[in-house]
Amino acid sequence: MNALWQMLQPVEKQEKKVEYIELIYDLIFVYIIGRNNSLLHHFEGGFVEPGMFLSYVMCTLAVIQVWTFTAYYINLYGRNSARDHVFLFVNMFLLYFVSEGTRQDWQGYHTQYNIAWALILVNVGLQYLIERRNHRGEPHHMARTGRMAAILFVEAAIVALSVPVYDKTGNAWMALAAILFGIVSVSLAGRKSCSSMVDFAHLSERVMLYVVFTFGEMIIAIASYFEGEFNASSLYFSAMAFLIVVGLFLSYGVVYDHIIDREMKTNGIGYILLHIVIIFALNNITSALEFMREEEVRLVPKMAFLIGSLVLYYGFLLATSRYAKQRCRVRPGFILTMATVGVSFAGLMLLFRSQMVVNIALTVVYVFGIFVFLYIASRKMEEAQE
Repeated sequence: MNALWQMLQPVEKQEKKVEYIELIYDLIFVYIIGRNNSLLHHFEGGFVEPGMFLSYVMCTLAVIQVWTFTAYYINLYGRNSARDHVFLFVNMFLLYFVSEGTRQDWQGYHTQYNIAWALILVNVGLQYLIERRNHRGEPHHMARTGRMAAILFVEAAIVALSVPVYDKTGNAWMALAAILFGIVSVSLAGRKSCSSMVDFAHLSERVMLYVVFTFGEMIIAIASYFEGEFNASSLYFSAMAFLIVVGLFLSYGVVYDHIIDREMKTNGIGYILLHIVIIFALNNITSALEFMREEEVRLVPKMAFLIGSLVLYYGFLLATSRYAKQRCRVRPGFILTMATVGVSFAGLMLLFRSQMVVNIALTVVYVFGIFVFLYIASRKMEEAQE
């Protein structure tokens, strides 16, 4: 009788844990982040070379998209099995070829880069096809695995087709078309997906860990502030650079720990898409902090790149509030205040653009001001519901 009673009780969904193999897989992306950021260190007339900037944008988005495709599959169907390990290690191997092709003279590595990229997409697509065998008679899973496999295979075909197109025309824009196809297709597919399939606690943790690895690259980048003669000036600028990184990280921590509802029922696709931009913005901030010490870069592009990157980061970080706990929903007044602070920061930075001592201090005040504002707001919203 007791056994029958236990069978009738609702079964609690077991929380999915982030496995060590996922963390090992992420390490290759730490290396690739550095390779992507190196594309921006080519200047022309005091500005980043336009061609290198476009290459940077496409390479960064392509790599982030590869990571999101893999993370999403693992969240849905990963079992920490031998098969999962093999597919992940194959992707890691292929990503080395992608990273090797991420360079100033990328034209000579275009074929290698795109073939490796296409094979990675096929790799993930094959996992969805194999997984279909385990869900016969389950319409939602059959539909989702079929849609995702189709999206991955079509994007892989576009990437592969870009090789002969580039060889004949010298036009590499099909790579951007492939990225946009993947983003749009996954967004549309997400509208048809059942939210109960996704373990949002696991997915949000995976995304958070990728953000942490991105901050790791930022920490490495600001090591240049500690180089050279030790004096009051070097100590000041190194301390300010370090505080900027700390303030950015603390703001993300407040949102992740106190605002995001990790038990929410959602398909998670929107959350991942928002983080593609957040991670892209953090990569830009990393490069912007390095530009501050580059005498080759003019003041206006230095300021514009740093300001634009920070505004992009905080704007999309606030956009994640659609996944906030009910008591932590962002109000219009809060957004207006944040926008006002951002505009004021941008104005002051441009006003004091020639005074590095001032503008780096303004950046510290801005990032810590946002952190304090977010923390106080989250505490008030939590207390209001107690």
